[in-house]
Amino acid sequence: MTPTTVTPAAPAPSLPTHSPSTPGLDERVARALVGAAVGDALGGPVEGWTPEQIAERHGGRVTGIVGPWHGDAWRTARPVAPYHKGDGHVTDDTLMTHALIRVYEKVRDHLDAYAVADHLVPDLLAPRWIPELEAEALPLQRIFLAEKWIVARLHYGHVDPREAGAGNIVNCGAAMYMAPVGLVNAAHPEAAYAEALEVAAPHQSSYGREAAGVFAAAVAAACRPGATPGTVIDAALALAKDGTRAAIEAVCEVAAHHDDFESALLPLREAVTPFDTVGPDYRSPALGARRPSRLHAVEELPVALGMLLVGGGDYRRTVLGSVNYGRDCDSIATMSGALAGALGGEVPHDWAAAVAAASRLDLEAPARALARVAREVFARDLERRAAHAEAFTALAGGR
Repeated sequence: MTPTTVTPAAPAPSLPTHSPSTPGLDERVARALVGAAVGDALGGPVEGWTPEQIAERHGGRVTGIVGPWHGDAWRTARPVAPYHKGDGHVTDDTLMTHALIRVYEKVRDHLDAYAVADHLVPDLLAPRWIPELEAEALPLQRIFLAEKWIVARLHYGHVDPREAGAGNIVNCGAAMYMAPVGLVNAAHPEAAYAEALEVAAPHQSSYGREAAGVFAAAVAAACRPGATPGTVIDAALALAKDGTRAAIEAVCEVAAHHDDFESALLPLREAVTPFDTVGPDYRSPALGARRPSRLHAVEELPVALGMLLVGGGDYRRTVLGSVNYGRDCDSIATMSGALAGALGGEVPHDWAAAVAAASRLDLEAPARALARVAREVFARDLERRAAHAEAFTALAGGR
């Protein structure tokens, strides 16, 4: 009997096949979000210090999870009291990221400024476990003043959501939690950029809002099959404007000459200095710090992209470089961790397990939820595009 040849059915267009070495959507979303949380937790205890102070405090470079800077005195020691920053606890970067994912779960479509007002603000006013407080509390009680601004302006001030970010200090507060926007728009950096600018509007203006858009675009670009740190930088530069573009270009030009973060720490800081308004003393910002400008940029995004280049996309090297850079290193490591994860970089299992246990958070569940939303949004986009194509063809004719 002649064997029957069976031709396998072609996969659905929206569900491409992947080789074992090419992570698919679900895996990239998981690695990006878990990678961001782990980077956040590693950077938290050394935030605000210089690379030299970090090395002196820890007897060398940080190579994993460390305890609070002031040890058991974290409840009262300034300037970080009463937050337990260290021992694997995530900070407000991750709290805000997970809050934005919950907004996506409710809306199940692209977000705008009104979604922030209608869903993110109430989420910040609902009690949740706050790792750094080791208690259940309102996220509003933990987030920084620049994030409290969202609640003050929208919940109490009833400001137009599209304009509420004007007047806030200009920092990386909006950028630090924009990875979900890039992941929902995976492989489409232009769409991620536009959506992130809209989502960030109630929070930031000027180069703070621009950083949110560019970071989301970079995450989306990192999700493209075959993406590399270089292609991610190219996508960011294609969209970035003004000082943000100039800062990324300057930092990444320097980063391209380094493949070890130790040698890159000082050169990257020197490259970003002309664009950073905070000044040399991170804890005592200069008079002109964090004011709107077309000439400046937040420090965190260019350095995160630079460390991605230095680390060659490897998760461990990229994130440890970001952590040991100091200054706002929890946000830098949050961003670089998300980018390395979206590229397919593997997050060390022991780090992820320790952070999840210490923070009492399920780091995988938000990723599964967001991947489902991303597929739903993509399906809706296809329907909308088809409807538009049909209408435009009827309007313009077949030519």
